[in-house]
Amino acid sequence: MTAAPSDPLPMALPEVPPTPAAALGRLSATGAALLEEGRTDEAVDVLGHAVAAAEPGADDLLTRAYIDSGDWYAAVDLLTRLVAHGHVRFAGRLGVALAQVGDIGRAEEAFLLALEHGELAAGNDYAILLAQENRFDEAVPLLQRAADAGDPQAAANLVELLYESGDLRAALRTAERYADESRPDTIVALADVRAATGRADEAETLYRRAAVLRALCAHRAYGAFLLAVRGDAAAEREFREAGRHDEPGWQFALGRFLVDDGRAQEGRPYVAEAAALGDEEAATLLAEIDGEDPYDD
Repeated sequence: MTAAPSDPLPMALPEVPPTPAAALGRLSATGAALLEEGRTDEAVDVLGHAVAAAEPGADDLLTRAYIDSGDWYAAVDLLTRLVAHGHVRFAGRLGVALAQVGDIGRAEEAFLLALEHGELAAGNDYAILLAQENRFDEAVPLLQRAADAGDPQAAANLVELLYESGDLRAALRTAERYADESRPDTIVALADVRAATGRADEAETLYRRAAVLRALCAHRAYGAFLLAVRGDAAAEREFREAGRHDEPGWQFALGRFLVDDGRAQEGRPYVAEAAALGDEEAATLLAEIDGEDPYDD
């Protein structure tokens, strides 16, 4: 029995050099501290005033606050204004936000604008959008270019995309080509295809190494592998480790595991949190836990 590949890596918001704390205005510094403490609702209020006061770094911080809280519509409004005023460094993030709210046409425009201005991560994120729209022939070369340019996630996403399209041979070849410990997510991708080809011992070693290297979704992927090949408590341990490291998607991974394990009420808070962050699969599962028909309007 082999494990299914881990979920494709999520769109990655472009890395923007943070404004030095000493250069932040009073409101921005307060908002940044609130974000670090996980108090996003309070941070949004404070940072809204910081943006109005045109404090350095406030725009980046408010964008982060909206995204951390899952308020993609507010993020779209803010980022649209910023890009319209010529701040094209926000175009990639605007593309991600628009994709999250389902405005695919505008998301494409934003990603293309970001690419025109040399934003490396936009190539990876645009390719993910194309893959979600089943436009694989466009997505694959875009991911290849992003991976060759050094994007930290594109190579791993390329492997997962090839695997999901049914081309395991190409996925394995690509995983071996790009495997590089300086880009830890490629180690997870290689582990996934090793598992898929029945080489479980090698896969487990790779998953563990990826966790040491702090790959973005290492513990979540390792948990999925353990659940598939063993079904033991070690999977739960890894899902909880994913939460401790705040890996993308950990809430739903842990919540779904607990629900499937017959511990629905224990899992419900995690599923609800994932649903609040915009995970549609989590929203469907939450409705089922609560005895509702998820398709009843």
